[in-house]
Amino acid sequence: MRKHLLLLLFPALCLAQQPIITKSEVVRIETQLASDAMEGRKIFTPGIDRASAFIEKEFAAIGLAQFEDLKNYRQEFVKKGKKANNVIGVLPGKSKPDEYVVFSAHYDHLGLNDKGDDKVYNGANDDASGTTAVILLAQYFKQLGQNERTIVFVAFTGEEAGGFGSGYFSQHINADQVVAMFNIEMIGTESKWGRNSAYITGFEKSSFGKILQQNLQGSSFAFHPDPYPSEMLFFRSDNATLARLGVPAHTISTSKMDAEANYHQLSDELATLDLDNMTQIIHAIAVSAKSIISGKDTPSRVE
Repeated sequence: MRKHLLLLLFPALCLAQQPIITKSEVVRIETQLASDAMEGRKIFTPGIDRASAFIEKEFAAIGLAQFEDLKNYRQEFVKKGKKANNVIGVLPGKSKPDEYVVFSAHYDHLGLNDKGDDKVYNGANDDASGTTAVILLAQYFKQLGQNERTIVFVAFTGEEAGGFGSGYFSQHINADQVVAMFNIEMIGTESKWGRNSAYITGFEKSSFGKILQQNLQGSSFAFHPDPYPSEMLFFRSDNATLARLGVPAHTISTSKMDAEANYHQLSDELATLDLDNMTQIIHAIAVSAKSIISGKDTPSRVE
């Protein structure tokens, strides 16, 4: 039934060989990342080390390559005298290997609470949902096997502490080679427009959003410009460091920033997510990215 629903939403993708992003995989990955065992995934804690190990295992199972000169999936660095790491996997491009398309999310969250019965800031929506999407998109594009440009999948650490991971990443990649960045942040709840919709931060700053909208024509899914301009969301997530270097780096989200009751709360747990809708969103991101990954479309740079 799930497969048939996806084919109704995306009739152009009815070929049997097309990979499918399934709700069962969304549930499996999200459940692990948002579990109490991860202890809220705060940077510099054993909980985030367990989350990193889980993501690394997923990347290995998919068969991703290592990023540039890294010896494994860990991009390690030191901040405030402590060790931390991003997790990075790569699908090398077939004809344009020196042109990069980045899919990213942050896998850290707020850690533990020392008061009350509920001790764990699970961060199911913020941002286990985005990290789940990155892993599933890696599965999808690996199975598809058609990327002309190199795809870089990144799980950032330290977003909640000041963007440490994305800051380090942006210093160790040639921004001129990055064609586009799909940063995914909080997609586990319905947007203000309801299901089958999301928004793109900084929509007006490049042609990125228009390309994604064009690729979704004929489907029931819609991307919209950011409806919360006063929140300055374009500058508040992990897309910002590369955007400052001119990369069309944007965040995709559904979070209702004026009415998201579980944002940065202990109640941000798996049970609060719409996992069917989240599955559709991840699939829509995959479809919307195809002309960029194939090399057909190149978004304009951010000034």
